[in-house]
Amino acid sequence: MAFKGLKIGLLAATTAAMLAGAQGVAAQEGKSITTVVKISGIPWFDRMKTGVEKYAQEHSDMKIEQVGPATADSAQQLQIVQDLVARGVDALAVVPMDPAILEGVLKRAMDRGIVVVTHEADNQKNTMADVEAFDNAEYGAALNERLAKCMDGKGKWTTFVGSLGSRTHMQWVGAGEENAKKYPDMELVDPNNESFDDAQGTYEKAKEILRKHPDIKGFQTSAGNDVLGVGRAIEEAGLAGKVCLVGTGLPNPSAAYLDSGAITAIGFWDPQKAGMAMNSLATKILAGEEITDGMDLGVDGYHSVSVRPGAGDGVLVVGNGMVLVDKDTYKETLF
Repeated sequence: MAFKGLKIGLLAATTAAMLAGAQGVAAQEGKSITTVVKISGIPWFDRMKTGVEKYAQEHSDMKIEQVGPATADSAQQLQIVQDLVARGVDALAVVPMDPAILEGVLKRAMDRGIVVVTHEADNQKNTMADVEAFDNAEYGAALNERLAKCMDGKGKWTTFVGSLGSRTHMQWVGAGEENAKKYPDMELVDPNNESFDDAQGTYEKAKEILRKHPDIKGFQTSAGNDVLGVGRAIEEAGLAGKVCLVGTGLPNPSAAYLDSGAITAIGFWDPQKAGMAMNSLATKILAGEEITDGMDLGVDGYHSVSVRPGAGDGVLVVGNGMVLVDKDTYKETLF
């Protein structure tokens, strides 16, 4: 049952061949989907787990779970995926720490007939479908535009990413740099600081940057914990409302810093919905359904998705789930 990849026009035929004799959704009975996240035990992926668990409750005839490494370590994530492939799960929904590191094991998974869906990895070649909540360039530009507004279009600014291998994070800050070209008085300094999604480490690094550049005016951050670490450093330095901070984060953990002005604004998509969307897509592929432009994954933000060619033989599935809030609006999005 080799399953070497998908092309949009061949998806239905290929999947149907794998699942010969199966009848639609009934083909999923007893099947397993395991979601593998970048790191367990942080707010972002705890929220995603609520989505996976909700999806599991709605599909009680399937075995659906979420796992992840204890630290943001691509080698640990690789080992988890290798173990799941050896175990013989039916489908994997993976949020790669570093897409390149997982290429080999995901290819082996598909060669063994395992359905592979990814998220935050539109450069992943060995995946049947990568699901994105929005266009990543548009998101990165939107974060930077909000930062530029706060900075009045002038002054020093810097960027943080979870890791240099994180495809989406590098896209966001890259789009931010491109957007900032509209503002010749904005000066990027010491860019692409790696946080490894560790709020304490980000806090220490942000303090270093504030010492090195006492006149810095802005931070654009990427990993979910970055705004917490940088926000803490800004607040402790007495710079809330004076240094701008715009980045990816969740409303509840960010609330105190939004209220104080240490965080200017946060952008996000609901990881709960993303977890459900990945599992929905994996379920549809297991059922032999064709992935088509405008299809409905049955999840808010993913009701009419855009389907494009992917980096490999698979497809890129893009939703419309971007949210950008500040002190005045974040309470409308608490979850």
